[in-house]
Amino acid sequence: MGKGDMKTKKGKINRGTYGASRPRKAKNKHAEPPKPKAKKK
Repeated sequence: MGKGDMKTKKGKINRGTYGASRPRKAKNKHAEPPKPKAKKK
């Protein structure tokens, strides 16, 4: 499990490839839900 291992994040970074262990865009774990719009009276 090092730079040569293609199933790990380190291996993906070393080769410059992407996959399940190294997605192209990191998913935001603490994403804020859209705020409800203010209702007009």
